[in-house]
Amino acid sequence: MSRSPRLVPDLAALERRVAERRRGGERIVLTNGCFDLLHVGHLRAIDDARSRGDFLIVCVNDDAEVRRTKGPDRPLFPAAERAELLAGLRSGDAVLVFAEPTVDGILRAIRPDVYAKGTDYTPENVPEGPTVREYGGEIAIVGDPKDHSSRSILAKLRGAGGGGRGR
Repeated sequence: MSRSPRLVPDLAALERRVAERRRGGERIVLTNGCFDLLHVGHLRAIDDARSRGDFLIVCVNDDAEVRRTKGPDRPLFPAAERAELLAGLRSGDAVLVFAEPTVDGILRAIRPDVYAKGTDYTPENVPEGPTVREYGGEIAIVGDPKDHSSRSILAKLRGAGGGGRGR
């Protein structure tokens, strides 16, 4: 596994990084997702989230949570690999794998200035919205219209005889 300094081992380490950045007056942004099959929609949402502040945290659902929400054939890639890919993007400053169904606990601990979610949400239906409003944070809807999804890419691959041998 990569030893990227962007990969954060746990919430306590993330809290220390955020405290340091806050002392420097930086605006903290947090986004999250499965990021199971990284595609251009993910990249655009992450870049948009990054534009909302100075320090971007990307939280990645662990494997058990991806299976629970996406089905038994997911994730395609283990959380450590998904996190490593995200850490390789220049937009994110910290990447943390988390095991809960929502990032409410992380939001309460970090209290980012901005919580960014993709365009399949509105500020009113973001599951963590009450938590963000509770501490006075801002909800930002980021990225382009939901024209890309891992699910649609997988459906195309399966429809084209996917699941077979690569050449």
